[in-house]
Amino acid sequence: MPRFDLATLHEAIAAEIPDRECVIWRDRRLTWRQVTERSRRLAHLLHGRGLGRRAETAAPWESPHDHLALYLHNGPEYLEGLLGAHKARMAPFNVNYRYVDGELAHLFADARPRAIVYHARFAATIGRVAPALDRPLLLQVADESGAALLPGALDYEAALATASAAPLDAVRPDAGDLHILYTGGTTGLPKGVLWRIGDLVLGPLGLRRRDGTPFDSLREVVEKAAAGARHKVLVGPPLMHGAGTWSALGGWCGGACVVFPDRVDGLDAADLLATAERERVTRIPLVGDAFARPLLERLEAVPHDLGALRSMVNSAAGISPDVQRRLNDLLPHVRITDVLGSSETGFQVLRQAPAARGPLPGSYAPAAGAAVLSADRARRLAPGEDELGWLAKAGSIPLGYLGDPGRTADTFRTVDGERLVVAGDRARLLADGTIEVHGREATTINTGGEKVFAEEVETVLRDLPGIADALVVGRPSERWGTEIVAVLRTAAPDPSTPGPSDPGPSDEELRAGCAARLARYKIPKTFLRTADGLRLPNGKPDYAAARALSHVPSEPN
Repeated sequence: MPRFDLATLHEAIAAEIPDRECVIWRDRRLTWRQVTERSRRLAHLLHGRGLGRRAETAAPWESPHDHLALYLHNGPEYLEGLLGAHKARMAPFNVNYRYVDGELAHLFADARPRAIVYHARFAATIGRVAPALDRPLLLQVADESGAALLPGALDYEAALATASAAPLDAVRPDAGDLHILYTGGTTGLPKGVLWRIGDLVLGPLGLRRRDGTPFDSLREVVEKAAAGARHKVLVGPPLMHGAGTWSALGGWCGGACVVFPDRVDGLDAADLLATAERERVTRIPLVGDAFARPLLERLEAVPHDLGALRSMVNSAAGISPDVQRRLNDLLPHVRITDVLGSSETGFQVLRQAPAARGPLPGSYAPAAGAAVLSADRARRLAPGEDELGWLAKAGSIPLGYLGDPGRTADTFRTVDGERLVVAGDRARLLADGTIEVHGREATTINTGGEKVFAEEVETVLRDLPGIADALVVGRPSERWGTEIVAVLRTAAPDPSTPGPSDPGPSDEELRAGCAARLARYKIPKTFLRTADGLRLPNGKPDYAAARALSHVPSEPN
């Protein structure tokens, strides 16, 4: 059973460092005491409406809680919502604020929110979708939109002002309470992953000693958070995805202050780096090239004083080898860590830059609980077994998928009495104990009887001169069954260079670049170019867009 819950952790750390800054956004600088009081007020408000935990036990795909939806851009209210929900023993869940009505209606039908905290800019959408729900409590957070308060909704600040800031003594949060993380839906409809908050704290949030062992007591955690350096984590990725939430909450577990850039409705590299310089941040999370490349280009154009920065942690999508090398050259004092994982696993494997030149598959060090299962998922592979298996994770893992016993049974498996999660990545366990990751089975292309992992080819293409991004998909072919198609976004031309703009590398140059690092059958048969983005808002690949550009039918949900 997990040991620590988020609500109790935050309260204990706040009692030790009440006047340190806890959240910074624009001109708002909230201390740990202020965040504690505001989240208590929210918890009182929710509990006073009869919301909380309904039962003590449930099946792995069921939730015993009332659910609170967070339909917000990054900001203090998002973190207060997470914390206040746990203090009231509600289960919070993330809402993708880019969803249109139908997508939002599907999410809400699956998640059944009993309360929704939303920014005013989304009021019109809520007004259209909420009537189909069972009269949830609506808490509207004012923003620059100036949208009027929905009928029946409460103004967030006004509602908090009327609630008590005292501890909610009638409720005792527990490490077994649930935290729901909805997947991005990149391989099908979004699914609600049911994490016990204690497993989330010990796993993705990284509340462990330096040697990887768990803390023995709450006192030990608090003393470490209070005695450590005053770290600041600059969270640019949206909190509506795991990479953003885990970066923020993981910082809190270590006593750090969470900082948001001024702009929160999209990545603005100049704004993010200006915030990093002004606030002297010590850590910046990244989400692949979608974040790393704009930051790199801005740093190369305009020097910034990032002397306080100590680490950059990349997750959820890959960084091109060339981008990593250039970042290392610009920021030699910064440790860049590349981690792989998923909403269902947390971090499974990691490596630190500078990365070795070459395509994926790449060799990673296993994180706590990482394993490789055999192709039939029936046993753990031993180091050096020459079998392409499945990357798995044991230990601090979720319970299952909300309302889906079938997928829960398929993804969460018991092998030799040990429960593991298998999210879909193929991997090989090398003789030295490192793990060679090949990529998602869902993006594997079978061409002419050979298996090609899209991520391997994409990494090579993104490292070629003149290529800003690349996705690889399969397209039906009479000769090959399926042929490999690369969809490319070329690098923007240098405005300081006179003469006609560079159209980017030719097909022949691309084939030659691939041939130097890939077997012949892995080289794309066709190269398509687009000026559109190839990434979802969370930085992950938008394979649906790539398929549409290459006239490939979408994958079924």
